[in-house]
Amino acid sequence: MDLRLDGKVALVTGGSRGIGKAIAAAYAAAGARVMISSRKADALEIAAKEMTGEVTWFAANVGEPDQAQACIGACIERLGGLDILVNNAATNPYMGPLMNIDRSRAEKTVQVNQFAVLAWSQLAWEAAMRDHGGSIINLASIGGMATEPMIGYYNVTKAAVIHLTKQMAAELAPKVRVNAIAPGLVKTDFARALWQPAEEAIAAHTPLKRLGEPEDIAAAALFLASEAASWITGHTLVVDGGALIHTGL
Repeated sequence: MDLRLDGKVALVTGGSRGIGKAIAAAYAAAGARVMISSRKADALEIAAKEMTGEVTWFAANVGEPDQAQACIGACIERLGGLDILVNNAATNPYMGPLMNIDRSRAEKTVQVNQFAVLAWSQLAWEAAMRDHGGSIINLASIGGMATEPMIGYYNVTKAAVIHLTKQMAAELAPKVRVNAIAPGLVKTDFARALWQPAEEAIAAHTPLKRLGEPEDIAAAALFLASEAASWITGHTLVVDGGALIHTGL
C-alpha cells in the first residue's frame, strides 16, 4: 500500500495546531511539500519549525476570500503547485440551544465552517486542480450525523460539509477526488470545553475506551490523500473510536 506523497504539494488550513498541524506533519513526513495556514503568523512559524520535511506557512483568515486567494497563490508560487487541499479550519463561537444563538455568531459559524470550504475549493480548482487534478479533504464531524444539546449549530454546519463533499465529488470527478473525515471527540484545544470536564467518563462510554488524538485523524487524512485511496471519492470517513455505534446511526 502506497502512502507516500513524494512530489505532491499540500495546503492545510488551520494548520498551526491540533488536527491541522498533525495532518500537515504527516504529509511532510510522507514526502509532500506543505503549506500551513491560519490567522496567527507566530503560531504558524513555530508549528512549521517543529515539523520535518519541507513546510512553509502563510497567515490568512480562512473566512476572507481575498486572503484565501492570496494564500493559494503563494502556495503555487513557493511550492510549484497544489495537489492536496485540506479544509480543516473551523470555528465555534457559540455553545447552547439553537433558539438562543444570535445572527452574528450564526453567520460567523457558517462563513468559516461551511462557505470557506466551498470558497477555498473553488480557488484551488481554478488555480490548479481543473488542469492537473488533485484531492480535496474536508474536515466534518460526527456531530454532523447526530444531535447534541450544546453545539447544535456547529453540527449543522458540519452536516452541510458532509453533503457539500458529496456534491463536490460528483461535480469535480474524474479530475479531483473529494472526501471528508468525521472525527469523534479529539483531545485538542479547540474541543477542550467538551472533553476536559469528563474525559474518563467519555472514554469509558466509547467502545475503544479512549478519546481521539490528532494523529488518529492525520492517519486517515494521509490515506485519503494517497494513491491507496485513488478509487475513493464522495466518502465521509468516520474516525471516532466507535462513538457513533451507540447512536444507532
